[in-house]
Amino acid sequence: MTGSLTAEERGPRVDAPGGRAPAPDLARGLMLLVIALAHAPLFTVVARAPGGADAVTEVLHLLFVNNHARSMFAFLFGYALVQLADRRPPAESDAEVRGLIRRRGGWLIMIGFLHVALLAPVDILAGYGLVAVLFAGLLRARDATLLRVAAGTAVPAVGLAGVLLWYPLSQGVSSYALNGFDPGARDPWALLIERVLGWPAGLVIGVVLVLPAVILGIWAARRRLLEQPERHRRLLLGIGVGSTLVALAGAVPAILIQTGSWPEPTVAGVALATFLQPLTGFVGGIGVIGFIAVAASGQRRPGLLATALQALGRRSLTFYLVQSVIFVAVCYPYGLGLGDRLGITGASILAVIIWLASLLAADLMRRLGHRGPAEILLRRLVSLGGRRASETGQ
Repeated sequence: MTGSLTAEERGPRVDAPGGRAPAPDLARGLMLLVIALAHAPLFTVVARAPGGADAVTEVLHLLFVNNHARSMFAFLFGYALVQLADRRPPAESDAEVRGLIRRRGGWLIMIGFLHVALLAPVDILAGYGLVAVLFAGLLRARDATLLRVAAGTAVPAVGLAGVLLWYPLSQGVSSYALNGFDPGARDPWALLIERVLGWPAGLVIGVVLVLPAVILGIWAARRRLLEQPERHRRLLLGIGVGSTLVALAGAVPAILIQTGSWPEPTVAGVALATFLQPLTGFVGGIGVIGFIAVAASGQRRPGLLATALQALGRRSLTFYLVQSVIFVAVCYPYGLGLGDRLGITGASILAVIIWLASLLAADLMRRLGHRGPAEILLRRLVSLGGRRASETGQ
């Protein structure tokens, strides 16, 4: 791996008794809460200018949720790619490892497509799958190349996120009111066709938005920041504190506009808010992972909550899909039809309930020795593709 850290420079792999370092799984478990909070209001009918409890909840979303979930998931996905490559037998060539990553990415694209077609257009799996297919070669790129690509791709990512936020802020309207998935009176088949037709554009947008954090995750995994948090405690704590402060400060202009506290912002003021909040939210999401890693480094024996979080993190694909099933069942008119009654606050409470139930279910699966069904399916599909490639001499 020319230009990157050697195994000796990284240090020995320090895994939990179960064979895995705890911090990545802890982060994935908490990440599902942030994802649920980010997605839940999209399934509800949100007032154009929320008041009361909804206004307070939207401020909290701008501070701690919006644009945080995406960078958390993307960073951990990039980190997992390196872990997957590192676990391969030494005899495997770089080409074989890239083939494995691309097969996995290809199946994630397929699962993501089915997720959109059958449930709702909140999928993030297909975007990560396409990143894996297109950029698997970056796993062996020089560190300097990784950082240059991350910096270069951050510009369009932040720009695109800012554009998506521009209109709501400029009009004094909740972004959830404009970007939600209210099905209205349309039947399920009409919604399915609409989702499928919009999927390609959403896929491209998703890749642009997540690529910088995926690359940073690859860079961090080379240093085993999450696998050896005690070794990098000062760095991780600095990242956590610094990025959180930056994220909180960066959300202030958007909050002032959204709440009417900045009644007549200039065009420059709106532009500042729309690009500052996505940029600092991106940083804040990665900072949360830093805090989790520091917390993991201080635990000699995980408690009940940490054990359950790890169990959820190991089954994150399964319970990510479960979230969408429940949101559709509760919010859409062909389910319980509560989408027009919940508002942002009710949707956020629903998200927390779903996450808590997922936490309990994942821990029960751990106790019973059951892996996540989606994880089992993905592994089998990837393995099947690998056997076919070997049989055809590819």
